[in-house]
Amino acid sequence: MRKRSEPHSFEQRLEAYRQRLEAEAARLPRGSERDEIMKRIELLQRAADINSWLSQHA
Repeated sequence: MRKRSEPHSFEQRLEAYRQRLEAEAARLPRGSERDEIMKRIELLQRAADINSWLSQHA
């Protein structure tokens, strides 16, 4: 049976996804595909900010 890795926090998953998208965007030339990835990165940052704010005010 395969050993399961420890669960990652929401913040860790957001950060890992952001890093993957940034690496992908860095490989793409300027254009619509890269712009869409940059928008997703911005949304991930907003999600992290909202999550942080909610954690502080809970």
